[in-house]
Amino acid sequence: MRRGTIRRIGKCLKGQRMNQDVLYFFDGKPEALPLYEAFAEKVFSEVDGVKVKVQKTQIAFSNRHNFAFVSFLPVRKAKERSEVYIVVTFGLGYRLESPRVDAAVEPYPGRFTHHVLVSGTGEVDDELMGWVKEAAVFSAGKR
Repeated sequence: MRRGTIRRIGKCLKGQRMNQDVLYFFDGKPEALPLYEAFAEKVFSEVDGVKVKVQKTQIAFSNRHNFAFVSFLPVRKAKERSEVYIVVTFGLGYRLESPRVDAAVEPYPGRFTHHVLVSGTGEVDDELMGWVKEAAVFSAGKR
């Protein structure tokens, strides 16, 4: 897909034109942009005071601190994941036990990072958003 094509795909979120950096992030995988749009739309509508920072390998969502990330982290072997996907990463104060969590690590005592592969907009559901909202509260409480 040509670069000009992806510019036309970007939808508006909260009345603002999608950031060009976000569009460039998905330039190599434009078919995953609708997954990001579904996730970002829900984050903006369900979490107050969210800021987005596009980095080379991930898009960070923050309040006071980063609480969620979107990336293409290969959390599953290629043959076990869809061709079109994003990985949503978030931190909680405990290890989440769910079959939807592809990986969970404890980088610091009492802080667990979770990776969830999303391959369809329907997977951006109440369960995932509940974890992301909990991560936003957990992040805001960090010192």
